[in-house]
Amino acid sequence: MFGRDPWGGPLEISNADSATDDDRSRDLDRAALMRQLDETQQSWLLAGPGDQAGKKKKKYVDLGCVVLDRKIFMWTVGTILGLGVFIGFVMMIVKLVPHKRPPPPPPDQYTQALHKALMFFNAQRSGPLPKHNGVSWRGNSCMKDGLSDSTVRQSLVGGFYDAGDAIKFNYPMAWSMTMLSWSVIEYKAKYEAIGELDHIKELIKWGTDYILKTFNSSADTIDRIVAQVGVGDTSKGSSQPNDHYCWMRPEDIDYKRPVTECHSCSDLASEMAAALAAASIVFKDSKTYSDKLVKGAKALYKFGRLQRGRYSPNGSDQAIFYNSTSYWDEFVWGGAWMYFATGNNSYLTIATAPGMAKHAGAYWFGSPNYGVFTWDDKLPGAQVLLSRLRLFLSPGYPYEEILRTFHNQTDNVMCSYLPLFNSFNFTKGGLIQLNHGGPQPLQYAVNAAFLASLYSDYLEAADTPGWYCGPNFYTTEVLRKFARSQLDYILGKNPQKMSYVVGFGNKYPKRPHHRGASIPHNGVKYGCKGGFKWRETKKANPNVLVGAMVAGPDRHDGFKDVRTNYNYTEPTLAANAGLVAALISIADIPTGRYSIDKNTIFSAIPPMFPTPPPPPSAWKP
Repeated sequence: MFGRDPWGGPLEISNADSATDDDRSRDLDRAALMRQLDETQQSWLLAGPGDQAGKKKKKYVDLGCVVLDRKIFMWTVGTILGLGVFIGFVMMIVKLVPHKRPPPPPPDQYTQALHKALMFFNAQRSGPLPKHNGVSWRGNSCMKDGLSDSTVRQSLVGGFYDAGDAIKFNYPMAWSMTMLSWSVIEYKAKYEAIGELDHIKELIKWGTDYILKTFNSSADTIDRIVAQVGVGDTSKGSSQPNDHYCWMRPEDIDYKRPVTECHSCSDLASEMAAALAAASIVFKDSKTYSDKLVKGAKALYKFGRLQRGRYSPNGSDQAIFYNSTSYWDEFVWGGAWMYFATGNNSYLTIATAPGMAKHAGAYWFGSPNYGVFTWDDKLPGAQVLLSRLRLFLSPGYPYEEILRTFHNQTDNVMCSYLPLFNSFNFTKGGLIQLNHGGPQPLQYAVNAAFLASLYSDYLEAADTPGWYCGPNFYTTEVLRKFARSQLDYILGKNPQKMSYVVGFGNKYPKRPHHRGASIPHNGVKYGCKGGFKWRETKKANPNVLVGAMVAGPDRHDGFKDVRTNYNYTEPTLAANAGLVAALISIADIPTGRYSIDKNTIFSAIPPMFPTPPPPPSAWKP
C-alpha cells in the first residue's frame, strides 16, 4: 500500500508493520529531538530504561570559560585548601619553634676601638657623675668649682678634665665638643647602628651644659667669659698646691681652684660659639634646648667679634698649655657653624670674606703647618666644611669665588697628606709627622685621617669619583687608604706592635700619665704629695683608662711606657675627640647609599635663590 508523502516522495506503508499509531508518533518525536541534541545528549535519550537504571547522571560546574566535572572541581579545590593549611601550619611551627640564626659579622677593629674611645670621656667627667657612667673608679669631684672663687661666685661644676690633670681648659674642651658634634651630624646613622648615638649625645650635652655656665647665656650681649678652672703653672717654683703640683685623685682635691676669666678673647668665644652651634644641630629635635644653644652661640660670636684679642696673653696659664696663635681662623670656623645653625646669611658673609680668609692663613701655602688641623688652627676644618656647602648647595654669587677657593685649597691639603708629594715626613712605620717630628704626634694624625675620610665621603655623595693633584687624578679610595693607614698604625700596626689606645688589643700602654688612673680606688685619701709614690712607681696603673689614646711615639717610632713622661703617655680630651671622629668616619657600618647624612646640617638654611651677579659694565669705545 502506497500513500502520498507530503514532502514530495513516495511513502510506503507495509501491511506487515504491526506498529500502532502511538508507536509511530513516539518515533517521530524522537527523530525530531535527535536533530537538535548533541551526541552525548542523544545517547541519554536513546538509552532505554534498563540502561538509565545502571548509571547516575553526572554533574558539571560552569566556570564561564570552561565546564568542569563537579567531582574533579571539588577535588581540586579541596587539595589547594588542604595544601594551604599544611603550609600555614609548617610556617607557624617554624616561627614558634626557637632556632639558631647565623650571627651577624663581627664589628671591624675601628668600631671596636670606637666603643672604647668614647669611654675615655666618661672617665674625664667632672662634677656629679650619673649612675650609669660606667667607670667604677671615678666618683663625684670638684663640686665647688666657681663657687669657691670669691671673684666669680657662680657654679662652674661639670664639664671635662683636660688630660691627666684636673684642669678644665675651655678652649680645647669647646673644640672637642665641636668635633664630636660634627661627627654625629655627618654619621648619625652609623652611631645609631652600633648603639652609641645616645651615649655620644649625652657626652656632648655634658660639655655644652658646662659651656653655658661659663658666661651669661641668657643675655644677648656679654662682656666676659670663663677661660679655665684650675691652675697648672709650676715654673715659678711656688709650692702652692695646684692641679700640676699635686698628684691627687680629682675626688680628693681640697685645694683652691682659681677661675680665669677673659674680657677680650675672640678665639675662645668663637670656638665656644662653634661648639654650641654644632650641638644645636645635633639636638635640633629638642627645640627648647637647641634654641638655648643657638642663643648662647649668638652672644658668644658677637662678643668675639666686638672684643678683639687672644685668650692666651703671654705668660698666662693658657699660653703655657694651650696657646692660641690667632683668632681669624676661629672667625671663619665659628662663622660657618653659626650659618649652619641659624641659616642667617650674615654669618656666611663673615666666613667667606676674602680678607678674613687672608688673615686666617688661607693663602700661606709655604707655611710648614699649612693643612694641619688642630685645636689651635681650625682653618683646614673650616675649608672642608665650606667645601661641603659648595658641593651640595652651591649658593652662587656672591659666595662662589671664595667657596671655590676653599674647595681648591681643600684639594691641595688632601694632596699634601699623600706620601708621594713629600709635604710632610712619615716615620719608617708609616705615621705622618704633621708636627714635624715633635712630641705627641697622634692627635694631629687622627685629625688628618678624619678630614681625609670625611672629604672622600663628600665627594662620593656628590657623585665625584676623586680629585686632582696637579694634572694627576686620584680616586676617593686613596684618601680612605691614607686614613686607614694612620688609624691602623695607632691600633697596633706599627714597629712596636702596640696599640696606642688603652684597653684595645693585646698590647697597649699600662702606665698612662693620669692621676685618677694611677692611684688606687681603695677608700684611702692621698694628699697633694701623697700620690707621688703612685706617680713614680713602675707598676702598671691600678685603674685601666679604657679608650684613652696616649700622646704617641717619637719620630723614630720609639715609645716609652713611662708614667712620668707625658710626651709619650698622656692622653687629652682634644686628641680623643679627633680619634672618635676618625674612627666613626672610616668604620665599615652599612647605613645606606651614602656614609654621610647629606641634608641635616642644612636644615636651618632656607631655600636658596642665588642673587645673579651684576651685569658687566657698559662697553666704552
